[in-house]
Amino acid sequence: MNEQPVILGFDTSGPWCGALLLQGDEVLADFYEDMPKGQAEALLPVLEGCLERGGATWSDLSAIGVGVGPGNFTGIRISVAAARGLALSLGVPAVGVDLLDALALGAEGPMISSLTAPREHVYVAGFGTHANIAKQMIALVDVPADWAEPGLKCVGTGAVALAATLRVDAALAKYAPGSAVARIAAQRWQSETARATPLYLKPPDAAPSRDTAPVMLDHGT
Repeated sequence: MNEQPVILGFDTSGPWCGALLLQGDEVLADFYEDMPKGQAEALLPVLEGCLERGGATWSDLSAIGVGVGPGNFTGIRISVAAARGLALSLGVPAVGVDLLDALALGAEGPMISSLTAPREHVYVAGFGTHANIAKQMIALVDVPADWAEPGLKCVGTGAVALAATLRVDAALAKYAPGSAVARIAAQRWQSETARATPLYLKPPDAAPSRDTAPVMLDHGT
């Protein structure tokens, strides 16, 4: 391997598994597959396959990039846990990358990154928009009409529904999720100090009921 940093980025925050092995500006290996389930079993073989195809080993890595959501609760946990474990064992940083930022990578003009969320909601963030569209989860019926503006594009898995609501155009993101994660991690890995942490923008559906306290069982009786 040459002297440029080698970055392995991956993402399973949606119904897919994506990864990219990057050295400088050169793509050494790329992988993307729609994967509604089975990500936990598939992720490590996918990463090992990227390293093999790229002619690299785990010890060659300078950093790991991981998609932290928003998105599927279980998928996010799979990737973040894997990234933390790998980073700890290899002694390299794990850079958490927001998927709303990843969707906007390389885009020109005003755009809204959007990801499908449960119950007719979308996760959104505005980039270069006249309206200040903070990262949030919002119901499609509550999307403000004044978010629309000339030249606005919506990208991501929620783009078609959001674009129809705003009566603007939907477009494809320039990079697949894992690819964008690796590219952003390559820009940040030397300055990133925060621990890679899941970004849910909503509480998990499996949260305990607020009405009933958990019952503690005494196995000694």
